[in-house]
Amino acid sequence: MVCLGNICRSPIAEGLLAAKLPKDTFVVDSAGTGPWHVGKHPDERSIATSLKNGIDISAQRGQLFTPAHLDTFDYIYVMDNSNYSDVMAMAKNEAHKSKVSLILEALFPGEHVDVPDPYYGLQNGFDMVFEMLDEATDVIAKKLLETHG
Repeated sequence: MVCLGNICRSPIAEGLLAAKLPKDTFVVDSAGTGPWHVGKHPDERSIATSLKNGIDISAQRGQLFTPAHLDTFDYIYVMDNSNYSDVMAMAKNEAHKSKVSLILEALFPGEHVDVPDPYYGLQNGFDMVFEMLDEATDVIAKKLLETHG
């Protein structure tokens, strides 16, 4: 799961997808394309929204997305078109590029819909993002379990 700072959207997406998949079969992680929050906890509003919905993301720490992630992970879900461009610029080959997709493609195929960044907004933005990501990760988890479960 990839967003800009790895403190708002991608930690929520990581927590949601990890909760929907068996931990002995799947590894779910998140990172940001920008370095500002490396080593820091997710935004307090992301933590609060997730906890309110039964998911604890407070142990997560921000990390920087690197080209090595494209070798390590089979699927890279990005939160918006800007993150998509940043990650695709790191792809060394077609195999890497084929791993990358916008997370909301799961709900809106071919529409290139962004998950809005709630960072500069109010709490309700985090609630809205959680709901969007919950729906998207339902679809993604189902596909992953059918393919790899």
